Amino acid sequence: MTDYFAGDPRTNRERMLAGDLYIADDPDIAREQQRAVRLADAFRAAYAEDAEGAQEIVRELLGSVGAGAHVRAPVFVDYGTYVTVGEGTFVNYNLTALDVAPITIGRDCQIGPNVQLLTPTHPVEPGPRRDKLEAARPITIGDNVWLGGGAIVLAGVTIGENSVIGAGAVVTKDIPADVVAVGNPARVIRSV
Repeated sequence: MTDYFAGDPRTNRERMLAGDLYIADDPDIAREQQRAVRLADAFRAAYAEDAEGAQEIVRELLGSVGAGAHVRAPVFVDYGTYVTVGEGTFVNYNLTALDVAPITIGRDCQIGPNVQLLTPTHPVEPGPRRDKLEAARPITIGDNVWLGGGAIVLAGVTIGENSVIGAGAVVTKDIPADVVAVGNPARVIRSV
């Protein structure tokens, strides 16, 4: 393995949070991921018995959950601590939020089932990929956004307030406020 970080005094986690290349299978990071797996499993089990009561567990799992927000189980995250959900937002079943970089979901959003929010990026070059390097870029979802079922939002994307992303869309670039975007890759088809 090449020493990609010679002379860089930062920890692997610090490089990760800065959006720089870092080693994905770092043992310290793996411990944080295991915490997230345990809490996500506890949330899923509790949700089956008491959906409202389970929201306390999801508040422990995620970085922040605003008042009146409701998250349905199951939820799949890398860490959870880098996901924020705004007030009044509804998250349907099977959200996958790979929060290697921050994921910010605004107020009063509707997140459909099976939505994927994917902040990680991987080198195109085979050597660094083989050496388990990755990086990430944040995702920002504005207030009052509706992400249709199965939508995928990729690293570095911002979706403007009041916009609607159609079911199954793959959002590869920023989407402005007040529009409807559909397709793969997602493209704006009209204003709202």
